[in-house]
Amino acid sequence: MVSAPARRELVRHMIGCGLSERRSLRITGMSASAYRYEPAADRNGALKAKIMTLAQRHRRYGASMIYLKLRQAGEVVNHKRVERLYVQAGLQVRKRKRKKIPLADRHPLQRPMAANQVWSMDFVFDRTAEGRSIKNLTVIDDATHEAVAIVAERAMGGNQVARILDQIAATRGLPKAIRTDNGKEFCGRAMLNWAHARGVQLFLIEPGKPNQNAYIESFNGRFREECLNEHWFTSLAHARVIVDAWRREYNEERPKKTLGGLTPAAYAKQLIQNPLNYPPDSKAQCY
Repeated sequence: MVSAPARRELVRHMIGCGLSERRSLRITGMSASAYRYEPAADRNGALKAKIMTLAQRHRRYGASMIYLKLRQAGEVVNHKRVERLYVQAGLQVRKRKRKKIPLADRHPLQRPMAANQVWSMDFVFDRTAEGRSIKNLTVIDDATHEAVAIVAERAMGGNQVARILDQIAATRGLPKAIRTDNGKEFCGRAMLNWAHARGVQLFLIEPGKPNQNAYIESFNGRFREECLNEHWFTSLAHARVIVDAWRREYNEERPKKTLGGLTPAAYAKQLIQNPLNYPPDSKAQCY
């Protein structure tokens, strides 16, 4: 298909050869108005140049940011016009594929030699009588098997987890490292900032491999079997009372075969007095 500019040139050539304008237009199939049309100057030229300049300077800015920069410079322009010119110029920002970098090194599962060296954390879920969920944050000491904390809430994010750990630190101190899964509460910015500020390492297990966090998984199984499945919670307050009572019983009254029949609290005291008195399951397990 012949373009309009090419047809105009053909009409001019035919007129130059002696044909009338009317006959030349009839032969080429072009109307007189189309032949006489003069394209207007591009009124968007100056704006397009400004958009391209901003896009080159700010390579990761999209159309909305370019529009805001124009408005910031005092340019009165419609955002739809900016977006149209932006797309016409092919300036769309390509989304970068996120490079998967581990937030922390993988760490072999082994029994620490003393308390407060490595803690493990996880969540265990349950429901109250009206069907609303309970999110239990469980924290244990890998060396002593103590249930450092069990905190029941309706919902819990990274900031709240960090506040809970600070509350624990006020009476027990902080560990050198904490092992968790890859949940957003543990891998988010709030926890990363908290750990960096306090010099605590975060050990993350590989996704889909809960056996790499076996200590907390074993504890969670006992917690569900002996506490959650044995009680019907009428409210969150009721659940907190029952859960806290079970935690104290677990630490101070429940003997563990792996600790030579001692309770976690008694073993923790013995470990302070005699650090070489090590439990039978102390052999490192690497995954």
